[in-house]
Amino acid sequence: MSLREYLDRILATFVTILMGILVLNVLWQVASRYLIGDPSAFTDELAGFLLIWVGLLGATYITGKKEHLAIDLLHHKLSPKGKITVNLIINILIALFALVVLVIGGGNLVYITLYLNQISSALQIPIGYVYIVLPLSGVFIMYYAIHDMVYPQIKDSH
Repeated sequence: MSLREYLDRILATFVTILMGILVLNVLWQVASRYLIGDPSAFTDELAGFLLIWVGLLGATYITGKKEHLAIDLLHHKLSPKGKITVNLIINILIALFALVVLVIGGGNLVYITLYLNQISSALQIPIGYVYIVLPLSGVFIMYYAIHDMVYPQIKDSH
């Protein structure tokens, strides 16, 4: 199994587990509010944090599988060599975005929130732990982009 396949499997499993926890959390939130009449204090905050993680890691997984939203009008009109060139440019831009926004920007956000000791109100955990998913997903997206530059594969959609 290649590193990419291993990362795909880990991400898919982790996102699935997080999504399951999110569903159970929201079910408990609804049940405690309407059936018991006493809403659970932590479920709203936990749902928001889980949604951040599921959204970012899910987007990372989809990026790695090359199933993200793309406008491919130009792609269909290019020669095979042109497609490789455009894909190279796209992957460079994706890697740069992931580096600047997610890894550097997200890393700074994690550092600042941990340095300032910002604590979530209901769960009482450092907010930096929630935001750590930003640089983490950025590193994974960069890996996928670099892998696609080194081993280009053109997928034609019909």
